[in-house]
Amino acid sequence: MIRPFKSNSDYNDFIEIMDTTLRDGEQTEEVSFSSSEKLAIAKKLLLDVKVDRIEIASTRVSKGEEESCKLIFDWANKLNMLDRIEVLSFVDFNKSIDWVDSLGGRVINLLCKGSKNHCLNQLHKKPREHCFDIERTVKYAKKKNFLVNAYLEDFSNGIKEDKNYVFLITKKLLSLGVNRIMLADTLGVLSPEDVKKNILKMTRRFPGAKFDFHAHNDYGLSIANSLFAVNSGVRGIHVTVNGLGERTGNTPLEVFVPVLKDFTRFNTNVDEKQLSNISHLVELFSRRRIEKNHPVVGGVVFTQTAGIHADGDKKGNLYKSKLFAQRFGRLTRYSLGKLSGKASIDLTLKQFGIKLNENELKKVLEKVIELGDKKEFVSRDDLLFILNELQQNKSAKKFEVLNYKVTSSKTMTPNAKIKVIFNSKKFSSFSNGGGGFDAFINALKKIFEENNLSFPQLIDYEVRIPVGGHTDALVECKIIWKKGNRRIETIGVSTDQLEAAIKATEKMVNVVLFIK
Repeated sequence: MIRPFKSNSDYNDFIEIMDTTLRDGEQTEEVSFSSSEKLAIAKKLLLDVKVDRIEIASTRVSKGEEESCKLIFDWANKLNMLDRIEVLSFVDFNKSIDWVDSLGGRVINLLCKGSKNHCLNQLHKKPREHCFDIERTVKYAKKKNFLVNAYLEDFSNGIKEDKNYVFLITKKLLSLGVNRIMLADTLGVLSPEDVKKNILKMTRRFPGAKFDFHAHNDYGLSIANSLFAVNSGVRGIHVTVNGLGERTGNTPLEVFVPVLKDFTRFNTNVDEKQLSNISHLVELFSRRRIEKNHPVVGGVVFTQTAGIHADGDKKGNLYKSKLFAQRFGRLTRYSLGKLSGKASIDLTLKQFGIKLNENELKKVLEKVIELGDKKEFVSRDDLLFILNELQQNKSAKKFEVLNYKVTSSKTMTPNAKIKVIFNSKKFSSFSNGGGGFDAFINALKKIFEENNLSFPQLIDYEVRIPVGGHTDALVECKIIWKKGNRRIETIGVSTDQLEAAIKATEKMVNVVLFIK
């Protein structure tokens, strides 16, 4: 018999986090995870992020879902974690349960109608008929030694329209020994005050029951609603990584956990230092970029732009809040542009272990401001490139692309011929590639090999033009590289996309040669 997963924490002060990225999150438009991706995300969520439970699929969807579920069940069984893997199932007597059973699962989340309107007009059944079907399905599941939780789908409308119907279904579920009742704001229509009022109706009517809350973000209220839910007696919250989900998505894991910690007395098992890692993994697999200013995990959320803020940090962390970068395993960064001050430059270089005198700081700042006036924003690693330029004569520059010729057409393999200065010596190289930039990089890799150096791994490539820009607009190409444990971010700007990428690469090579 599968037993409910139990935390070591005091239940009264503990909130279970159930992540449904692999089920509800996959309902995001154009998002579909492969079996191997689902397994990787499941492992990361349970072992590293330490969420309490995950919901991985809906029953009887596809052969691909069967493969994904079996992979995850087999892995979880070896680690004795089957009680933490859940599958959305339907009130269909034995069909859903047999499907999960055949793949090795032991926990189902039964989708019951939480509003009378859905019961009458979608199922075309009377409440007592739905209760009968629920009873048959739950008893069959119990006979097969399943742990059963139950969703009240469209609870948010159901409790407003006919609370007695909701009480009837809940009473039936509890009498059948269902473990958790999951209250779903399926259409994201509740306000925080609605959540408080309607969940209190449930927790007061059924004081011994375990309730979860499942929010959607249609009004941008999923975080607030989830917060009000725990303060009204709910002890389980459903989330997705990066807020993935149908329409506007679900409660984002990476935001809700810090909010819960900072604004309530409640605790979770989640490791906050892993939030950025899981966010970036799901961003990669879902092919949906999160906004740079997305709370906690966005690219710029721990970046100070104004020089006065950097100055305040230098003089005793005057602009520090509970949401500080190191809490989440990240670094405070200082945006480098026309609003920068010497403190921004100084603190950024200090992260590299570099200390400049006042005169050197002034020169670097002048260059950064000059670029900022041209709408060229300088990354943290670009700063090393600028410093390298200022400290050396152009003739002694460590790396420079002197010339390149990239050829590409429909009928031939792209190729690149390049001439560069590398460590003050001239080199030429030629190579083919899957595209023009790939051919350029392959030619450059040959030069690295000649100099017994390993070439950094490209891990992200982003191209941006101004809103409303034309075909001749300036292109900003930002590339993130990885060399060993070090991430290097460089930016190139040009009216030609390939040239912008080559400029970003040129900066990266200078950074590598500067720090090696």
